[in-house]
Amino acid sequence: MGVIRKEIHSDTLNQLADRLRAIAHPARLAILQQIASNDDCICTDISKQIHLAQATVSQHLKVLKDAGIIKGTIEGNSVCYCIDQEFLQVLQGDLNEMLSALAEASAGTNCNI
Repeated sequence: MGVIRKEIHSDTLNQLADRLRAIAHPARLAILQQIASNDDCICTDISKQIHLAQATVSQHLKVLKDAGIIKGTIEGNSVCYCIDQEFLQVLQGDLNEMLSALAEASAGTNCNI
C-alpha cells in the first residue's frame, strides 16, 4: 500500500478523508448504530449485541473516540459511550458540501459508459 501524500491536498479534504476513514469499517458502523439506537453504551453490552469480541469492540471504540466521533463518560468501572452530535453535524455539512459540489461539477459532463 502506498503512502498517503496529505500535503498535496487541502486541509479540508484531509480532514474529511480522516473522518470518513474512521467510520469506513462495517464493525464501526454497527457500533455506531448500536450506540445510537439503544441504551447499550458500555463495551461489553455492545460486544454482545453485535456479536464481536470485547477486545475487538474496544479497539474500534478507540478509533472512533480518537477521531472525535464518540465521547465516553466514566460510570463506575465502565465507560459509557455516546455519539458526539457536533461531530455528526460537521460531518453531515462537509459531506453535503462535497456531494453538492461533485453533482454541480459533473452536471455538464456527458459520460456514455
